[in-house]
Amino acid sequence: MSENQKIIEIEVLRYNPESDQEPHLEVYKVPFSDDMSVLQGAQYIKDTFDGSLTFRWSCRMAICGSCGMMINGIPKLSCETFLRDYYPNRIRIEALAHFPIEKDLVVDLGGFIEKLESIQPYIIPKEPRSLEQGEYLQSPKQFNDYIQFTSCINCTLCYAACPQFGLNPDFIGPAAIALLHRYNMDSRDGAAEERMELVASEEGVFNCSAVGYCSEVCPKHVDPANAVNINKANAAKDYFLRFLSPKGGSK
Repeated sequence: MSENQKIIEIEVLRYNPESDQEPHLEVYKVPFSDDMSVLQGAQYIKDTFDGSLTFRWSCRMAICGSCGMMINGIPKLSCETFLRDYYPNRIRIEALAHFPIEKDLVVDLGGFIEKLESIQPYIIPKEPRSLEQGEYLQSPKQFNDYIQFTSCINCTLCYAACPQFGLNPDFIGPAAIALLHRYNMDSRDGAAEERMELVASEEGVFNCSAVGYCSEVCPKHVDPANAVNINKANAAKDYFLRFLSPKGGSK
């Protein structure tokens, strides 16, 4: 071990559905240097102590969003979280909260994928356009209206931070609502009214109790809480317009 390495204890939530009745914690002593991430700490444990340790990772650059974990109880990307910030104390890493655990630090994201699909996360043109008519044009100002909400990497940290999703797994949740808002705000899209039915449904925005923790943990500063609040107002406006004029509503 080199002089610039120290030892930190990493407490890892372990769960093998084939042999364990419930998750349990195991502690490993890991040598590290100041440039070593929590993800690298998990990789060291897998390479050195137990090759069966299971977790997701890909880019190691906070882009893919796959290495999210609960780190000392806070949802974070493990690739951009450093062991040095926890030394000399013990650090605990666990699977993301509110999701079913498949094995160790890997959770089942099937429900999340269904939520993303339900909001139709693609541009649905307002009217057909032939190839001869050319591309759909958009001004920089129109792009700026929704650019903030394009940065989501589907890491699901916001879901692990959301108390309402923990209480009600059917809640569409912050990331899906932020993505829904991104397409509703796109000047080229014409499906806002259709998506509004989901926004105002039992699984929609009114489940949110405005804690705002989802935006605090977002590694890309998407601010899903703001998207939820905007769509609460839009849903309320749409309701009253429909009440006053059944043929009205949002357009």
